Amino acid sequence: MIRPGGTVVGMTNNPTEPAIAVTGLRRSYGSQVVLDGIDLHVPEGTVFALLGPNGAGKTTLVRILSTLLRADAGEARVDGHDVAREPDLVRAAIGVTGQFAAVDDFLTGEENLLLMADLHHLGRAEGRRRTAELVERFGLREAAKRAGATYSGGMRRRLDLAMGLVGDPRVIFLDEPTTGLDPRSRRDLWQIVRDLVAQGVTIFLTTQYLEEADQLADRIALLDHGRVVAEGTPAELKRLVPGGHVELRFADERALVAAAAVLDVAPDPADGSPVLRVPGDGGVRSLKALLDRLDAASVDVDGLAVRTPDLDDVFFAVTGRPATTTAPEVTAR
Repeated sequence: MIRPGGTVVGMTNNPTEPAIAVTGLRRSYGSQVVLDGIDLHVPEGTVFALLGPNGAGKTTLVRILSTLLRADAGEARVDGHDVAREPDLVRAAIGVTGQFAAVDDFLTGEENLLLMADLHHLGRAEGRRRTAELVERFGLREAAKRAGATYSGGMRRRLDLAMGLVGDPRVIFLDEPTTGLDPRSRRDLWQIVRDLVAQGVTIFLTTQYLEEADQLADRIALLDHGRVVAEGTPAELKRLVPGGHVELRFADERALVAAAAVLDVAPDPADGSPVLRVPGDGGVRSLKALLDRLDAASVDVDGLAVRTPDLDDVFFAVTGRPATTTAPEVTAR
């Protein structure tokens, strides 16, 4: 596994302690092992993304770290507190947004937030102040007096995350928060995450989308069959995968054949289109050199695209199977 060092800057009780520290964590349901010796360390004020297919153990890990489930073995600390021995202190330090928005459809957006304020034992005045602040922060002013049932998917997600922030948490768990959202709503949520991290909040994100982790995460761990099979920055994980290439499109077959001869790359005979795929990292220098060679040979390129590895490529490289292969994750009854 790739484990480059990092600088820890944070607000925990012990400034040298990460926001989340997991050592040897195990969890089984009967004979099925869901987590098989997980080790993770997440510095404060960063985004840590846990990637993996359905059934890999992502949600089980979040449930353990958020004190909703006990581990069979190992140790986990959040904000400096042991999740098994100090669950109340952990709960006071975290916010959790699950895969499905926990919005009460019969309450208004404002009432949902006030309910969370009551659950956090905030005083009446403080609860109203915090609610008003979050309504403004998440762009919910116009919808604050409407019932949750009238909210769009993106609005429900924003309200759900706002509800998780009522207690001013230092660590937030986002369990596949953008599943089912349209591209604009997803990007709106990404910006909210960036703003939170800029304020020193630590985000623990589970997702199946490499693009999402690539946009947000400082570090990524890839989980498969209950084990961390790779860990590093998005760029480091991509470098695990060979096969990046530049896709060159030509106006006709004659230009394609000429380019193939110049670059010493054979066209794909099964493709049938005037496209040539040239192995490469897509960097500016290598791309310029490639086009200069074609220009020197008077070969015109009609269009180009840089193709980089995606989640399936990374996952296949480290496990030997595509990420779309799924197994249902066992949950507690």
